[in-house]
Amino acid sequence: MHRAKAALMFTAALAILPAVGSPLHGRGAATDDDRTIVHVLNRIGFGPRPGDVDRVRQVGLRQYIDDQLHPEGIQDTALVTRLNGLASLNMSSKDIAQRYEIPAIEARRDLKQQAANSANPDQAPTLHDMRRMNPDRQQASQPLIELSQQKVLRAVYSERQLEEVLTDFWFNHFNVDARKGPERYLLTEYERDAIRPHVLGHFRDLLEGTAKSPGMLFYLDNWMSADPNGPHSDLTRQRPGRGALQRRVRPGRAQRMPPASRRQQDMLKQRPNMPRGLNENYGRELLELHTLGVDGGYTQKDVTEVGRAFTGWSIANPRLGGDFRFMPQLHDQGEKVILGHRIKAGGGEKDGEEVLDLLASHSSTARFIAMKLARRFVSDTPPQALIDRAAATFRETNGDLRAVMTFLLTSPEFLSPDTYRAKVKTPFEFLVSAIRATGADVSDARPVVRSLQQLGMPLYQCQPPTGYKDTAEAWVNTGALVSRMNDALALASGRMPGVQMTRAPAPETVLAGNMSDVTRATIAKAPAAPQALALALGSPEFQRR
Repeated sequence: MHRAKAALMFTAALAILPAVGSPLHGRGAATDDDRTIVHVLNRIGFGPRPGDVDRVRQVGLRQYIDDQLHPEGIQDTALVTRLNGLASLNMSSKDIAQRYEIPAIEARRDLKQQAANSANPDQAPTLHDMRRMNPDRQQASQPLIELSQQKVLRAVYSERQLEEVLTDFWFNHFNVDARKGPERYLLTEYERDAIRPHVLGHFRDLLEGTAKSPGMLFYLDNWMSADPNGPHSDLTRQRPGRGALQRRVRPGRAQRMPPASRRQQDMLKQRPNMPRGLNENYGRELLELHTLGVDGGYTQKDVTEVGRAFTGWSIANPRLGGDFRFMPQLHDQGEKVILGHRIKAGGGEKDGEEVLDLLASHSSTARFIAMKLARRFVSDTPPQALIDRAAATFRETNGDLRAVMTFLLTSPEFLSPDTYRAKVKTPFEFLVSAIRATGADVSDARPVVRSLQQLGMPLYQCQPPTGYKDTAEAWVNTGALVSRMNDALALASGRMPGVQMTRAPAPETVLAGNMSDVTRATIAKAPAAPQALALALGSPEFQRR
């Protein structure tokens, strides 16, 4: 046992070393040899399952890539069957709130009232008692649990692998955190309706889908952003914090604004703790993270002007899963100048849409999106020439993401020897690819979701708007690699709850016939087959894609 443990630790440490050897034949070769097929399956999907290499060889590698670029033509009935039991996946945010959130709120209120009315304070339920006595509290988490399950199941079983990779990529690009307020029941609709339909469409549509999604509006506080000099100025004293901005009242400004409706006044009065006035959070992240990039040529003045353009982009009843609503009473109707582009006064909701048009077509956005996609699919430091050509494709096609992906996946750099196993897998990619490589069956995805949390990548719970990093330095450290080895051993030994493996593959098969002499020697020291398989899954070769 001591010897096996030492071997596991040694192999985990190996993953820190550079990638081993490159089997690809020639720069940009379009060969259908097994190792090139494995490379493609690891890059545009979550790794090969038993038999996948043979299937791709039969249809041809280029045809397989083309099919993945057009997922609407791929049958995925087996996945649909696996998702059938997850009731919340097809529900609206409003329905999710009504079914899961409101009962928990009402039960908590009743328990508090019970405590307040108790004749004997010593016998009144404590906070711990209230949590224990409130079964609806657990039910409120069900939509997030089911959403996390579907993410794992889609990655493991979907035949539309590129679509799943891109959905994961773009959700991370437009990240929101499930732990903030009502996000946990806004997320299902956010990913399903704002992200997934547009991953191979036009970037402008994807950008607007996220901008108008209650998930994004709540996460970055834009639903509360208002012109501090409007008719509601008595209700717009902003609290300190990120995005707070003190602006002088411009003479006559309030008089030019239409009066706030009684409904709008009531809405503001019901939210006494909401930040007052202009909130720059969304404007800043829209420029820095979603479009232009940190070096995209914008200034703090542009951030402020973008924030003004999106005042009034709000949510009808966010705590009840309400939809996007433009509230003209909150909007700054004045003229704005963004990146030298003048937006005329009085545009209302169209101010924000004009900003989206401007940013989606900007050359800095083309470069930034091209760089991020190249970094995901090619290497942590993609060649500048590749980024430039991908950016040109983005501009020439008005942000057609399918065209950009077609360019990247058919570029010489994508199949270059330098790209083979050049990327370190994230915890999600590692665990899903291990399940796929072993042909294991996931009967319950919840334990897999918990394992990902222990690996440092809780699904839908990345707090900063930057999302999870997709470069090696974020995931390569001794503690994280030892945790991966523990999961590999649990999977290989049949001790991973909710996952069953009927026939364990040979280590050579898992590594597609390509392992270093060091890895081969380490696996040879394994005392039994499960340990040998675990060593293969924990090897530097498998940790990379």
